[in-house]
Amino acid sequence: MQRLKSRFVITTLSNGNISLLTNMAKFAGLPWDCILSAENVGHYKPDPTVYLLVPHLFDLKPKQVMMVAAHERDLQSARTHGLRTAYVHRSLERGPEKVAPIPPKENYDIVANDFVDLAEQLGA
Repeated sequence: MQRLKSRFVITTLSNGNISLLTNMAKFAGLPWDCILSAENVGHYKPDPTVYLLVPHLFDLKPKQVMMVAAHERDLQSARTHGLRTAYVHRSLERGPEKVAPIPPKENYDIVANDFVDLAEQLGA
């Protein structure tokens, strides 16, 4: 994530509240530049206002923002609202006994094995 941060602004966009996300960043050492939440707009994903919060606050077009996640439904909703998407695989997402499949590359702008792979694909 530090490699990504050197080139891009990294922010959360979660249904979790700002207090929770702040504590997560503090105790896990996450290098977020900004903490945003569905709490900011009073709606929860997949409501469009949540996905459009980042482009609105940063004065960007949706296509200039990339949603990065390991959850396909979240990414599909982001894509529906004009954001670019990157799927980052978490092999243990479903537990140690059930390996999560990697989605087809054509489903997203980027499909990465992990954050190092994502950074490399984005030139960071």
